[in-house]
Amino acid sequence: MSRHLSKSAAPGEGNPPGAPRRAFRWKRLVAVLGSLVIVFAVAVGGLFAWLWTGAEVSTVGRAPFDNALVIPPLAGSTVEKDGTRVFDLRMQAGETEFLAGKSTATWGFNGSYLGPTLRAERGEKVRVRVGNRLDEASSVHWHGMHLPARMDGGPHQMIAPGATWTPHWTVDQPAATLWYHPHPHGRTEEHVRRGLAGLFLLDDDKSARLPLPKRYGVDDLPVVVQDVRFEGARLDGDRGMMRNAGFLGDRTMVNGTLNPYRDVRDELIRLRLVNASTARTYAFGFPDDRDFSLIGTDGGLLERPALMDRVQLSPGERAEIVVRVEAGERVMLRSFPQENYGGFWQQRFGGGDDSFDILELRAARQLRASPEVPAALTEPELPDADEAVRGRHFDLKLSGINGRSMDMGRVDDTVTRGTTEVWTVRNTNGMPHNFHVHDVQFRVVEVNGSTPPAALRGPKDTVFVPHGTTMKLALRFTGPADPDVPYMYHCHLLYHEDEGMMGQFVVVEKGRSAGTPPGHAGHGGGDGNG
Repeated sequence: MSRHLSKSAAPGEGNPPGAPRRAFRWKRLVAVLGSLVIVFAVAVGGLFAWLWTGAEVSTVGRAPFDNALVIPPLAGSTVEKDGTRVFDLRMQAGETEFLAGKSTATWGFNGSYLGPTLRAERGEKVRVRVGNRLDEASSVHWHGMHLPARMDGGPHQMIAPGATWTPHWTVDQPAATLWYHPHPHGRTEEHVRRGLAGLFLLDDDKSARLPLPKRYGVDDLPVVVQDVRFEGARLDGDRGMMRNAGFLGDRTMVNGTLNPYRDVRDELIRLRLVNASTARTYAFGFPDDRDFSLIGTDGGLLERPALMDRVQLSPGERAEIVVRVEAGERVMLRSFPQENYGGFWQQRFGGGDDSFDILELRAARQLRASPEVPAALTEPELPDADEAVRGRHFDLKLSGINGRSMDMGRVDDTVTRGTTEVWTVRNTNGMPHNFHVHDVQFRVVEVNGSTPPAALRGPKDTVFVPHGTTMKLALRFTGPADPDVPYMYHCHLLYHEDEGMMGQFVVVEKGRSAGTPPGHAGHGGGDGNG
């Protein structure tokens, strides 16, 4: 009995019965949890590393440029007895073979993808009959055009399936490279990405007299740049993770041509650069850093050419450059990485680290001599900030402008016809934005309190506003007045626009108030007044 008792623990001594087993269980649980935390951390780190490395895109040197560049045809037109030039456009669905042997479902104007180039002169009356053969409503906005609000083609001028809209106006602005594209509220990104876009070139007497390259498709080339991504034959539109700028493709097209080249036979080539991408910003230049002459911005020619080796264009912006080529050479138009997106995170996931080969120019062995770019071009018709009668402030955030998301029934600002205002636009949102104003060409007065760089001194209707940037813009509103039908201002990163980064303003006569915007209804007829 005593020998048996001596093998038992005395009361109060040692661990209570079962305690070693519970301690072992707790240690095992802690070890398992620790292992899970480590596995989770490794997995998250691996996922982040995969996302980080996979977010950078470069097509530099990775493919032969062996597809001849398609030049959009000049749109046919008729001239009526009163001198009105009439164009016909139809929005339609179709199929396009971007990749050999694969047909891709696309939309276009008068064809399966993109549209013809409309061309008119200052002072001409124009009318465009726009028919909608799609199975959903859309609109056609004349980006950069000065015209009545009822003809602007914004979200209040929707065209129902099967209907025709016929806007008409008198061209009253200088020679410029403009473009047209849809503007349905909440659906603009998809409609543009599927292929609805085209150029609208304006001419005037002043530009016609200048010794600049001006033979369309010969030494004066349209360069409509879009980024795309294919899933098989399908155009993919998925934004992907971390991509709060919007859709960013993994390759580019020019005028709907993948890996394009263009044979050129002149010493000087004019490139009309149009950023028709929905979210991507480009920094155009050449691999040897050769200088080129910037001769025009969104709304027309500069006062004098600006020599540079890079020009940055955010979605919707345009630039006209003249570059010299040497006989027999091949030179690549390229987009280079950019460093003004607002930090390393946006730099990587907003496309700032990406680089693309865009268009190869192949110079003939013998080139036609080109006259030098003139030292003086024109006197831009820009408003003077000193004449401003008031100022307004616009704070850009993905959630909305000035804290408000777009409301089709709300007029956000009322301006008086014939007056000049200064608009201060600020981006502290941590991501890139830009700012487009319908109807006007504005002057960039200041960028973060300083004189704007040369690329921003010409007439502009769209401007890149990276994080940490404040810009002052001078705008003059010359009408016509319409208290009921608004123009838009918005971020032209189209995902942002669709998410509500848009407001609207009306132009009224002095002392008048804003009316009520029309409903978001499709047109049933073709007078262009509804």
